[in-house]
Amino acid sequence: MIGAGLAGLAAALRLAEAGVAVVLHEAGPQAGGRCRSYFDASLGCRIDNGNHLLIAGNSAVVAYLRAIGAGDTLIGPEQTAYPFLDLKTGERWTLRPNSGRIPWWLWSRSRRVPDTTAGDYLRAIRLRNAPPEATVTQVLDARDPLFRRLWQPLAVAALNTEAQLGSASMLGHLLGQSFGRGGRACRPLVPRVGLSESFVDPALARLEALSATVRFGERLRALTEEGDHVTSLDFDGETVELEAGDRVVLAVTAPVVGRLLPDLTVPDAFRAILNAHYRVAPPENSPLFVGLIGGTAEWVFRKPEVLSVTVSAADQLMDAAAEELAPILWRDVARAYDLPPDPVPPWQIVKERRATFAATPAQLMRRPGTATRWRNLVLAGDWTDTGLPATIEGAIRSGFAAAARVRREPT
Repeated sequence: MIGAGLAGLAAALRLAEAGVAVVLHEAGPQAGGRCRSYFDASLGCRIDNGNHLLIAGNSAVVAYLRAIGAGDTLIGPEQTAYPFLDLKTGERWTLRPNSGRIPWWLWSRSRRVPDTTAGDYLRAIRLRNAPPEATVTQVLDARDPLFRRLWQPLAVAALNTEAQLGSASMLGHLLGQSFGRGGRACRPLVPRVGLSESFVDPALARLEALSATVRFGERLRALTEEGDHVTSLDFDGETVELEAGDRVVLAVTAPVVGRLLPDLTVPDAFRAILNAHYRVAPPENSPLFVGLIGGTAEWVFRKPEVLSVTVSAADQLMDAAAEELAPILWRDVARAYDLPPDPVPPWQIVKERRATFAATPAQLMRRPGTATRWRNLVLAGDWTDTGLPATIEGAIRSGFAAAARVRREPT
């Protein structure tokens, strides 16, 4: 098993639960990949590497958390609610789908985006039948007020790709898996404490209890193949020879797979994510998150000791100085949580230049499946063909699929 991000952890968990002897190799000093927490010395507290909004209908996430004994570590509103603030007009509203599959909430003005009608939302059904080459703005009218106030922020956040370039069919599938299943499935969830406390630490403890071995600081540099089998793995000069019954799950990033297996087609275009963390105590009983329209910040999350900002498809901000970004983003955060704009509290800016693959129609065609031409090698990762964008749900699904392939494929 190569890679201890969520895809690798999920695959290792399923295999270890089935009684398979698991050795998990991770290049870094910790597990979790992009989904982890760490102590930030400049802020003097723990922060998450990034922000991830989950929903109750994420079935793979739910199964994974239950398996590692962390099913109660996510929190969210009792009823499905998505609060928004339009920074240009100052208008606030809360999107509140009803629990059942029949979307009667569309006919309730208090549950919709202001100044929209039920028909505005129903036009999004066109995404479901969009051709694979279509982009979001080729299917949805970017001049529609609902596009600016809902579809665009959802598309950018979900796909981590600009709406004019992002895949319409992928967004349509995602909406069908969420809003299409009723408000109960859309109930938003966030970690009670942190990403590591929910997804990583309990998983490592569970793997240890299942006698799995986890080795950190072991980077896979090369692999050797003969015919339709991989025969050895090279970890920084230490070669591991594979025996007849051994199988390999390669759960690393697409660029790493592309380097190790240059003949394999993988995504080769990526998008950045920017996160900003501010050490400040948010107002009591303030929302767990707020979606922002018309500003630089896009989503703000209330954490135990910080307010955290996420900007998706943030390539245009990657070269800006952190000292320049911090006050700009803080002005948006301050308005969202009714805090003074000055002074800017202690902050930390985290830039991920290649956070996820670009969810464009061309890149979706480059996503490989779980199986490979090597009978003892399978792939896992949110960049594989999971049917979802690069999300926690997709990563865990890919790990489960890899484990299932390993168990049923003879070598």
